[in-house]
Amino acid sequence: MSEWWTYRLTSFLLFSPRTYYRLIELYNLAIWPAQLAGMAIGLAIVALLIGKRRHHERIIAGLLASCWLWIALAFHYQRYVQINWAATWFAVAFACEALLLVAVGGLAGRLVLQRARGGTLWVATSIIAISILGYPLFAPLTGRPWTTAEIFGVAADPTAVASVAVLALVRGRIRWLLLVLPVLWCAMAAATLWAMGAPEGWIVLVAGLLALWPALPGRRHDALDVTR
Repeated sequence: MSEWWTYRLTSFLLFSPRTYYRLIELYNLAIWPAQLAGMAIGLAIVALLIGKRRHHERIIAGLLASCWLWIALAFHYQRYVQINWAATWFAVAFACEALLLVAVGGLAGRLVLQRARGGTLWVATSIIAISILGYPLFAPLTGRPWTTAEIFGVAADPTAVASVAVLALVRGRIRWLLLVLPVLWCAMAAATLWAMGAPEGWIVLVAGLLALWPALPGRRHDALDVTR
């Protein structure tokens, strides 16, 4: 038996990069044009964050919940499980996040957003916009066909990054309950992408850390309530 220190991230990878991106390609082809709906949802979230519409927190919670539930069922449970046995548990985790968003944001109305001075809202909305419009570009930029692009709302990685950016703006300790699963997924996704040799691993990690910035304790005193 090999010693534990001889293991690398690639030792735990259950599939090849070619297999993974082929799965993404088949998934994208099967669900088209759901990707357009995912991008529309993402842009609607950005507009709601900036425009402060009435009941915008409940709407944002519902939109994010729909994305997490879709990914849980359509991607993890129905497709990713074909190459990764742990995908069943990923589906459960994503469904739990969707339920949390509905319960906390939709039913209880405790997803109260805040805006901070010093450009914090700008950072958050920029990361969300990049997750929606920029993340799909990594496919052609890294030599992959457009059909392997990962789109907000239907793909896990950009959805998790954007969710961290939104939920980091939530006021109070409840945000940490909502942030746990998106942050954990960003870390897991970064590790998986590194193991596959994909440069997106660094993007997911850095974007996830930047998205957490509004939630840091040192930023709390700058918060301005923009919910009413």
